[in-house]
Amino acid sequence: MRNGEVLVPQLDPKWLQLFLLLHDGGSVTRAAEQLGQSQPTVSIWLRQLRDALGDPLFIRTAQGMRATPRAEALVAPVRQVLDGLREIAAPPQAFDPLVTTRCFRICMTDASHITLLPAILARLRTSAPQARLEVARIGPETGDRLLSGEADIALGLVPELEAGFYQQALYDQDWVCLVNAQHPRVSEALSLEDYAREGHVGVISGTGHRLQQDALQRHRIARRMVLEIPGFLGLGAIIATTDLIVTLPRHIGTTLAGLNGLRLLPCPLPVEGFSVKLHWHARFHHEPANQWLRGQCAALFRRRSDEHSPFPPSQVVHSD
Repeated sequence: MRNGEVLVPQLDPKWLQLFLLLHDGGSVTRAAEQLGQSQPTVSIWLRQLRDALGDPLFIRTAQGMRATPRAEALVAPVRQVLDGLREIAAPPQAFDPLVTTRCFRICMTDASHITLLPAILARLRTSAPQARLEVARIGPETGDRLLSGEADIALGLVPELEAGFYQQALYDQDWVCLVNAQHPRVSEALSLEDYAREGHVGVISGTGHRLQQDALQRHRIARRMVLEIPGFLGLGAIIATTDLIVTLPRHIGTTLAGLNGLRLLPCPLPVEGFSVKLHWHARFHHEPANQWLRGQCAALFRRRSDEHSPFPPSQVVHSD
């Protein structure tokens, strides 16, 4: 006894298998054959089990080995233990997307709502027609959501995630500018002087905003900010109805340009690029449904062939 607890004897599973074979068959010789062992070996196992339980368990009679009352009482518990061990050792149940009713939860930026979410939703409605999808915004609580399982994956730029997370790069992003197609002063090119002179819309949330601010400070450029907004909602309409400029990652820029008839131009300010990544916690690295969802996202976005946003071969990185 230790700390008031009775110590559980160390019982080898092969002893328990022998126990049931002897109970059901009554023969050490037959049990040895069924276990693929020699008779002396199983005799040693039986002696060890008797010592561990403090009972002879089986008595040799003219009709074969007969169980003692103690052994009879143990048959049902031993079967339960072995069934439990088989269940523990069994491979996880295969995930079938065609019949699952699971709710998948993804954290992403509001830009990804426009660029990534439509493709993900279409893919899931085809591959997992009975599943549901919930989307949450990437924020300070994203790491905790991935750790707890409240969210399955995060898509985007999430540099603050610490140890215990996996990440897989999906594609690289550089920066572009969007202007009204009928802009009175900007046509097919945008110089750094034009960039500094014109009025701007600033999207002031997320790591992307910090990357822009770092570039402005590094190159000692002060933009003339006319409007600051917390996200991309309504941004296309704002640029389409004003002479303002917005600087944003290429993927969202290309999407908004196509939806709103805007002119997309190379950004004359050298802003550091970044990779859009798939993130998940190590707790769910081997969970079949999580693996399936990650595979769907990786396969979906690796198919892009945009020359400005190539999707490199996948590489999974684990933060220790």
